[in-house]
Amino acid sequence: MPSLKSLQAFEAAARRGSFAAAADELHVTASAISHQIRFLEQEVGVSLFHRNTRTIALTDAGDSYFHNISEAFTMMEAGTREIERRGKSDILTVHSVPSFATQWLMPRLARFSAQHSSIDVRLYASADPVDLNAGLVDVDIRYGSVLPSRGVTTISLPDEAVIALCSPDLLKRSPHPIREPADLQYQTLIHSEVNLLTWYGWAKLHGDIRLDLDRGPRFDRSFMSISTAVDGHGICLESHILVEKELQTGRLVKLFGDERDMVACHSISMLKAKQNVPKVKAFQTWILEELKLSKAT
Repeated sequence: MPSLKSLQAFEAAARRGSFAAAADELHVTASAISHQIRFLEQEVGVSLFHRNTRTIALTDAGDSYFHNISEAFTMMEAGTREIERRGKSDILTVHSVPSFATQWLMPRLARFSAQHSSIDVRLYASADPVDLNAGLVDVDIRYGSVLPSRGVTTISLPDEAVIALCSPDLLKRSPHPIREPADLQYQTLIHSEVNLLTWYGWAKLHGDIRLDLDRGPRFDRSFMSISTAVDGHGICLESHILVEKELQTGRLVKLFGDERDMVACHSISMLKAKQNVPKVKAFQTWILEELKLSKAT
C-alpha cells in the first residue's frame, strides 16, 4: 500500500485541481504535495498528472485512480462519523434463551452497566441456537445440552435448585393441605414441557409418588409457567434463579422447606478467539459472580 500521506496529497490535488490548493487544505507546502505525488507515481508505476508551468490535469490512469481513492476516503470519513455518533462504548451482543433473559438476566443488566460503563449490552432472546462463527453475537446462553462446535468454548453455569412453588392464595384456599410431596396428587400441576426436570422425574426422585400427570396446563417456556402459577392456577416446578423476583415479592412461595433438586441447566458459549476480548471476559466474570449470589429464598 502507498503511504497515506501520498494518497491524501493526490486526492486533494485531484479534487482541487491544484497543488497549491491541496497544500492549503493539508497545511503543507506545494513542494511537499508535489514530492508526495511523485513518490506515489513511482509506487504505482504510472503518471497520474499532466503537468505544465501553471496547471495540472489528471491522466486517464490518474482519473480512474482518483475515483477509487476518493470513494475510499469517503468511506473512511463515514466510518469516523459513525464512531463519533456511537460514542466510545463497546457493544456486547448477548443471545439468550427467553426465560433466562426475562426472569434473571434483564433485571440485573443495570448492575453490569454500573460496573462496566464503557460497555453497552444488546440482548436478543430466542429459543433458536445461533451461529457464533457468523460474528453477529458475542455470547450465547443456552438451556440444556450444547453440541460441540469448532472454535467455540462452552462453560457450564452453576447447577440450579429446582423447586415446587405456588401462589400464597392457592396455598390458603386449597381444600387439601400441602405438607409433603405426595399431597400434590390433589393439585393442578403446571407443566414446563422443555424443562430438564419434569413432574414425572420429580415424582421419581421423591419416592416414586403418584401424581396426576395427565392434566394441567402445558407451556414450552418457563416464564409462562411461572406467570400462570403467580395467577394461582396451579403448582409449578422451576429453577430457583428464574423465580427469585417472585419469591422476594411474595407472589410465589416455596413448598416443602429447603427440599430441592440440583440440576445442570444453563451454559454460556463464546468463540475461543473472543473469550479474552475485554467485553466478553468482563461479562463472563460478571455472570458467574452474579449466579453465586443467587440463592433460593
